[in-house]
Amino acid sequence: MSLWIPVTLAAALFQTVRFMLQKTLSTVKLSAAGATFARFAYSAPLAVLGLVIYLAVSGRDLPVLPWKFWMFVVIGGTAQILATICVVALFKQRNFAVGITFKKTEVIQTAIVGLILLGEGVSLGALGAILLGLAAVLLLSKTPGGDGVWWRHLTNRASQLGLGSGVLFAFSAVSYRGAALELGDLDPWFRALVTLAAVTSFQLFSMGAWLAWRDRAELRAVWETRQTGVFVGLTSLGGSFCWFLAFTLQNAAYVKALGQVELMFSLMASTLFFRESITRREVAGIALLGLSILALVLAI
Repeated sequence: MSLWIPVTLAAALFQTVRFMLQKTLSTVKLSAAGATFARFAYSAPLAVLGLVIYLAVSGRDLPVLPWKFWMFVVIGGTAQILATICVVALFKQRNFAVGITFKKTEVIQTAIVGLILLGEGVSLGALGAILLGLAAVLLLSKTPGGDGVWWRHLTNRASQLGLGSGVLFAFSAVSYRGAALELGDLDPWFRALVTLAAVTSFQLFSMGAWLAWRDRAELRAVWETRQTGVFVGLTSLGGSFCWFLAFTLQNAAYVKALGQVELMFSLMASTLFFRESITRREVAGIALLGLSILALVLAI
């Protein structure tokens, strides 16, 4: 079994737990922005500390970080901030499993973004899978009890947040792979650690500065929820490192396709932990999207 497969499965599990914690924070004390910042506030110091300890113990030097590396870091880090805010806000619109499903349209969009930014294309079979995934998104876009033709429901807030997060997460995934590739022939896990430390540090300082300017009360709220926030940081660190490592080993579209196993994890979380009901239409939409993901995996 290729290393990127178990690493991606671990990343999906970490990410599901993190979103569960962020959902809890956003519905109790924090805004969507605050719940997002909590992730970076408690994970960035750990990522930097891990890198510093490794460099000290191994005696290795920090690799040269070219300007293209930082370009990808800024693009990916900013896109991930905005995407995470969209997902946390989406949790207030729809249930947990469907919210994650909307976000997971990123697997379809990552293939497109990867072609544009890195020249990593997909086959004709993958195009068929993309169209099947679009049908699943249209099915999920209709809010419970909604009336009218299908295309009007694509303009509701839940659909906009979900699809928007998918686009942004696609850009972040491809950008992180691009950043890691700029580090040359270093060990994959070392490239992942360096990229992770750079990205989370950028996110911590950029979003912290924005909140200090616009909403200092939210910064205090993040500190007041630190007992949960620490676990958000730990699960974020574990998940991000696994994602970054997988991106250094494999095409981002392939990684995100396998990462759709998160759909099953989120469905279990929705019903077992949050006691949320899942409608037949939502189950059908999730199943159809899962089928499109399977088709994408087989095609690539």
